Amino acid sequence: MKRILICTTILTTIKAFLIPHIKALQDMGFIVDVAGNKDVNEIDELVNNVYNIPYQRTPFSKLNIVASRQLKEIVRNNHYSIIHFHTPVASAFGRWAVKEFRKNGSKVVYTAHGFHFFKGAPLVNWLVFYPVERFLSHYTDMIITINKEDYARVRSFKAENVEYVPGVGVNISKFLKINVDKKAKRKELGIPEEAIVLLSVGELNVNKNHGVVIKAVANLNYPNIYYVVCGTGEREGYLKRLAISLGISDKVKLLGFRDDVSEIYKISNMFIFPSFREGLSVALMEAMASGLPVACSEIRGNSDLIENGKGGYLIQPGNVRGFEKAIESIIIHSNMSYHFAKENCNKMKSFESKNVLRHMKNIYNQLTNYDKLEDKYIRTTNEELNWH
Repeated sequence: MKRILICTTILTTIKAFLIPHIKALQDMGFIVDVAGNKDVNEIDELVNNVYNIPYQRTPFSKLNIVASRQLKEIVRNNHYSIIHFHTPVASAFGRWAVKEFRKNGSKVVYTAHGFHFFKGAPLVNWLVFYPVERFLSHYTDMIITINKEDYARVRSFKAENVEYVPGVGVNISKFLKINVDKKAKRKELGIPEEAIVLLSVGELNVNKNHGVVIKAVANLNYPNIYYVVCGTGEREGYLKRLAISLGISDKVKLLGFRDDVSEIYKISNMFIFPSFREGLSVALMEAMASGLPVACSEIRGNSDLIENGKGGYLIQPGNVRGFEKAIESIIIHSNMSYHFAKENCNKMKSFESKNVLRHMKNIYNQLTNYDKLEDKYIRTTNEELNWH
């Protein structure tokens, strides 16, 4: 019987992104266990076993050593065909912890959702994270990357197997089918019916860089622009104070966690995504699938999704004036906004869940050697990429 262990730092990652992958594995005949810091309960009924091990998001916690020892015992007591890691901390400590089990036939897989070293990253990131990932690549049977820059970087490691998969997948039909009473939804959120709504989705932290949009909105001084942010985080207080200091506190809506984001996409006019660092953002892909024009930072991952002047605009993360111009352009040129939206819907077809899951099934089959590959998707996808 094929068994797989999926390990993440926190189990919220599995709930948010990997449930379709788990169901696909079960359809393939795998018994699926998961391990990580158990911060949610919703996946308990979905998998065979849930192992609560105390990985932390900071790599400097001693609890990561404790978690790795527990992980080692879990793997020792089960005979996994595949041990699949996601997220940086669990993957770094975990791959080192289970390296000996590769001799027994277990395949170690790591999906990199965005390395901390990238073009434009601080030097310290390169000094700390780059050598760790390069070293651990030699204890990994398969490294899966989700953007072009990371794929090219890992190939330079001379790692055993490297694959490119276009993200975790987006359920395009879900966003196409949603019908929302725009007037009622906006009223619920305290937004006028005729307002121009700019939307961001993501944690309120330094990396997500929401402050640059607040500054841009204040500088534009359009009375009917509202900036809506879905997400929670430690920067909430700062962002509220910034909006107050710029005199637009009534135009900035920090909505916190929302389970109706798919509806909020539909009542928005534009998606703004100014992050400093991303792998391949699900929020950005969902916004594109919802038919929104985009203004986003010109960084790794985002540039895989948006071509400047087609689906939207690419702007340097700290360029307030650049975001002002992008917002104003989309407000003024409604025809351009329509074409951007159409381009983004078409672009998302390549990132649709069914395509990603088909690719992942082929990878799992390749690793276990139980089945012949369904098709030549893996080989042809990577051979046809013109960026390596």
